[in-house]
Amino acid sequence: MFLRPLPLSYPQTRDALHRVAEEIVAPARKPHHEIALTQTPGGFGTPEFEHDGRRLQVRVEGGEIVVETDGTVTSARITNLAEVARLVGEELFPDGMPNDESDLGIDPEAAKALGAFYELAAGVLEKFKSELPCDADPSGTNLWPEHFDIAFEAGSEQAGRRANYGASPGDANHPEPYLYVGPWSGEVEGELWNAKGFTGAELDYAELVAGADPHAAALAFLRKRFEALTTRGSDPL
Repeated sequence: MFLRPLPLSYPQTRDALHRVAEEIVAPARKPHHEIALTQTPGGFGTPEFEHDGRRLQVRVEGGEIVVETDGTVTSARITNLAEVARLVGEELFPDGMPNDESDLGIDPEAAKALGAFYELAAGVLEKFKSELPCDADPSGTNLWPEHFDIAFEAGSEQAGRRANYGASPGDANHPEPYLYVGPWSGEVEGELWNAKGFTGAELDYAELVAGADPHAAALAFLRKRFEALTTRGSDPL
């Protein structure tokens, strides 16, 4: 996966799409009491789900909202939440439709950059998960609308080695995306554990862009932290 330096508009676009995830895409699954999302081509969205006898998927692809109903695709540029909600359909908003008509200011190039990062992250996480021993008991991988990150958990909780393995598009402490490992319990020390704002480790977007093979660099980052947690002996962290 080829990553490019991020445009200056990236933080604003990321925050705007975070709102779309929380207020438009995730609520589409609320009739089924589920909000977890997934990485989809060019961005993020719901898995396919059934509603009133129809097969549906609601997703964001670049700077567009896409609604697929029984194989028929409808899409439009994302302008404001109210307009996007009307396209998705009132029946998928049991708690009421968003009515904010202020312009979200989404830059299509920045939205494509976010989609490319999610694509890289999803591929790396699934490859890493496939290598784990059975006793690591990995969870499913989800893209969570609250924090807008894509992640799964793995490792022995009883031994204090369980951790979240994931990728964030950025947050208050990180203007750019990053991969992370967040141990559930105890303290970790040493140069492997360099996270800002939480206990754990992170690999910044700039390091991924600068490298010849971002996929390999990301895998090496996750593998090394998993090994470090696993080889600490039987004592809790």
